Parts: sequence; C-alpha cells; structure tokens
Amino acid sequence: MHKLLALLILITLSLSAFAQSTDQVMQEMDDDTLSGGDIFSDFNEDLESTQVLEDERFYRYGRFFSVNLGGGITTFTGNRGRAYDDNPPSFHLSVNYFLDFQKAILLGVEYSKHTMVLDTVVNGYPTAGRLGAVVTDMTRLFTGFKYFIDTTDLGTAITYSNPYFVGRLEYWYQSNKFIDKKNFDVQKGGGIGTGIGFGFEFPVELKASYIDVEFLYHVVNFFDKYTQDYRRTSDTASTYGYNDLTGNVITMMITYNFTW
Repeated sequence: MHKLLALLILITLSLSAFAQSTDQVMQEMDDDTLSGGDIFSDFNEDLESTQVLEDERFYRYGRFFSVNLGGGITTFTGNRGRAYDDNPPSFHLSVNYFLDFQKAILLGVEYSKHTMVLDTVVNGYPTAGRLGAVVTDMTRLFTGFKYFIDTTDLGTAITYSNPYFVGRLEYWYQSNKFIDKKNFDVQKGGGIGTGIGFGFEFPVELKASYIDVEFLYHVVNFFDKYTQDYRRTSDTASTYGYNDLTGNVITMMITYNFTW
C-alpha cells in the first residue's frame, strides 16, 4: 500500500513538471509568433552580418580584374604529336574577372605554330610528289572558370603559391600552309574543345602583380582529326606519313598578371 502511494505521488510530480515545461515552450512560441516576430530572426541577422563582413573584406583586400600576358609551350599526343614539330613559344592573353576571393571568370586567346614534314607521297596528293613542310597555325578563343583553393589552414609555401583549378570551353581555329607547294590552297577549319587543369599564382606585389604558371590538358575535335590525306602510299618505304591526326593537347603557360 505504501509503495503504491509513493508511486502515485511520483507520477503526479512528473506530470506537473511536464505540464510546466510544456506551458513554458508554448509561451516562448507565442512570443516569437506575435506580430513583428520571426523565429528565424537571430539566424537571419547572423547570416546577413557575416555576408556583409565578407563583402567588405573582399572590397578592401580582394582583386577585381587581372590581365594575363605571357607565353609557353603547346604540344600534342597520339599521331598528331608524332607528326608535329612544335615551334615555341605559344602566346597567351586573357582577362579575369574575380567574383570573390575564390572564384573568377576568364576570357582569352592563345596562339601556337607547328610544322609537319612529309618527305613521301601521301594518299591525299598522289600526283604531287613529296609535300615537304606543312606549317599549322592554331588560334584558340576560350572562356572559363577558375576556383582558388582555400589555403588558410595549409602551410605557408602552399598559401603563398595561390593554387587553383581551371576549366575552359574553347574554339580552335586552324590553318595548314603547304610552304613547299605554292600552288596549294591553305586549308582552314575549326573545332570545339575543352581544357581542364591547375595553376599557381605567385605574388610579385600583393593586389598589383603576380606570376602565373598554368598546366592544361585539352580535348579538341579538330576538323582534320580523322583525315586520310597524309597516309603513306604503299609504293614508298619512307617512315613518314600518318593514318590520321588523332591526339589531344597539353599546354603550359607562364604569364605576368597585371591586377586591379
């Protein structure tokens, strides 16, 4: 009997405490939902304050535009890489617009020249004899996106180098000149390509000038990618001649960046 009475008293006290806690929670919810109240007000105020501080920090310490001018090398893989002798340097000019500390949009142009030597009779020109040298000019227009890695918690050397990833959408304009066959027309065409890679920016003067080193791997649909014109005919023992000109592109550019 005493145990039962003690149990009833314990249950009564527990229900009373639960009721008081529920009333307190309901009162707080009523206060928040009154006219002019917002249960997310504290969160919104904190978020807005953080964003304002971040914007102010970017306007004070960030970069807005940069012009990158420099050069490097352009080389190829596959059959196109075996066919071409690269004629460095390649040239680079681009403009970057910074959205914040980590993101930038870029627009630019690059140019490179390459030479293919054909000392044999080839399938596309069976009566022309040896074609000799074919000089290829490649101009590509591109737009892209850079993402700078947050190096706040990394070592000083990595922070100093400003590493980033870059992706580009490109249009490659190509012209082939048969310099040993003056009566041959210049071949012209274009192809869509993409480039992806990474780079580093080393400051010369903060917010004013940087040296940029960038590596990219490109996949391009060249207009003569699957051409049979340069395939060696069966009546010659020359090692020159190529069944097609498939292959991708690798570029390395070093630029000086003027920044505002």
